[in-house]
Amino acid sequence: MRRFNAPLWSGLLLTLIAIFSYIYLFTRWPITRDVPWTAFVLFALALVLLVAGFRRAQRKIAPSIVTAISIALMVLFTVGVTIGTRTPPSSGAPAVGQKAPQFPALAQALATPGTNGVLLVFYRGYW
Repeated sequence: MRRFNAPLWSGLLLTLIAIFSYIYLFTRWPITRDVPWTAFVLFALALVLLVAGFRRAQRKIAPSIVTAISIALMVLFTVGVTIGTRTPPSSGAPAVGQKAPQFPALAQALATPGTNGVLLVFYRGYW
């Protein structure tokens, strides 16, 4: 008699919850939007459930498919969030070693006695 494999299906469900909770809930706050650590924690729990469900299964065909789909979703999500959301290159950004544009604070900082140079950090927003 075949039993319902709760860990396996819970792992798939948890994978889907991780993806959709990031999209619809966790993108609201920068701490969970910029690095989706909440989704990664849920993915880790889902992997534990998937492995437990796979090991528990008597027949391995359906559990293999469910596990493969879950892992594929995790990989697609991770690639999409980390690589797919990179900011586009800026043609107007100064290059390393290029003379910085003049502005009052820079001239004042360079005029300070004992100053050999100034380190400028340009932050580019993409929103």
